[in-house]
Amino acid sequence: MSDISLCKPWEHQLSRRQLLAGSAGAAAAAVGFGPLLQPAIAKDLQGKQKQVLFVWIDGGMSQLETWDPKPRTQFGGPFRAIPTSVPGIHISELLPRCAEQMRHLAIVRSLRTQDNSHSAGVARIQRGDPKDRGATYPYFGSAVAKLLGPGESGLPPYVWIKPGSGGFMHKDAGFLGPKYGALAFGDGQPPENLLLNESLTSEQDDARNQLREAANRRYAARRRKQVTEANGYVYDMARTLMKRQDLFDAAQVDPRDVQRYGSHEIGRHMLQARKMLEAGVTFVKVNSYGWDTHGDNFNGHANLVPKFDQAFAAIVEDLAERGMLDNVLVIAMSEFGRTPRINGHIGRDHWPEAWSLAMTGSGVRRGVVVGQTNDKGTFVSSDEHDIGHMFHTWFAALGIDSEKVEYDNAGQPLPIAHDEHHVVRELLV
Repeated sequence: MSDISLCKPWEHQLSRRQLLAGSAGAAAAAVGFGPLLQPAIAKDLQGKQKQVLFVWIDGGMSQLETWDPKPRTQFGGPFRAIPTSVPGIHISELLPRCAEQMRHLAIVRSLRTQDNSHSAGVARIQRGDPKDRGATYPYFGSAVAKLLGPGESGLPPYVWIKPGSGGFMHKDAGFLGPKYGALAFGDGQPPENLLLNESLTSEQDDARNQLREAANRRYAARRRKQVTEANGYVYDMARTLMKRQDLFDAAQVDPRDVQRYGSHEIGRHMLQARKMLEAGVTFVKVNSYGWDTHGDNFNGHANLVPKFDQAFAAIVEDLAERGMLDNVLVIAMSEFGRTPRINGHIGRDHWPEAWSLAMTGSGVRRGVVVGQTNDKGTFVSSDEHDIGHMFHTWFAALGIDSEKVEYDNAGQPLPIAHDEHHVVRELLV
């Protein structure tokens, strides 16, 4: 494929070991868990802590080649619209597996946001675009980590599975403080040097950790709490991950799951995300890069969308079969859509004026489309929804009242979502 980018670059613990204990053991692992997680586990999950799967399509997925096709129109492009499992709803032919899962999905076709640059759009969308209050707002993952907490898994509440390198991304947390940043797993792999050095026994490691904790308490006595608690928090999370090597063990992955999700990057990362959700991580973000199709848009999307389709449909199907969709809010979106008009490079440029996202899971109505664009797909022809509306809606889906719950920024009360926007009730049950 040619280079098509012209821009610069659960309060519930359910581990694999717990699930298999008292069941069919390794044989159960071979069938992919689906039959085991219904209905017994689904019943157990009722009322448990909510989780989020946030699929970030970086660069700008085209709504016209995915959720809002306009075939046989001036700007529609070469791809057909196909029927889905919900009568009357059609999506792009590049999404045949998602079309089968449409009964679980809600599509929003009425997004109208503001920024058309990556540098502004990525941050604006993931922070919910609050008013300028003199404080840097947290990304959605950090907000959920703060508002819902880590649960009982002991695992980091906000993990990010992404191509490239990993590490601790403290800037996501904004004024919440670095403790609520993202722990990124580069290519879905654990942090380097995670295993205990073979020269140390577990007893020696425990003693060493007690010494570290004592030193931390002394260090923290005269320093800002946000910084010192984050330092200790990272160590605690690392010790938990040292005990959960199973989360990264490729030998424990059913080859049939690999085949269903796809051996490509987003397939591997989405399957890793499922393992993290099963283990009890509160917020899991999965990134896919390379969607900035200013040139060769149609070939670019013909290459990219089927991989997304395979991986996204697989995880939606798995979460539904496991009874997890009632607890896991699933969102797939970009920082904006792409222009209806085709440019001179046979590409589509940035377009925040009328674009789409897909969601499902906790609190979400399923098998629906909310909002619409005009016949050519150039503008929203129904009520417009900015990202603040989505934040209110997502918080409501997670059981958080965004009109009553506030952040406390060192004594300064701040709304958790844009106070001029509101919940989109049509999206919620």
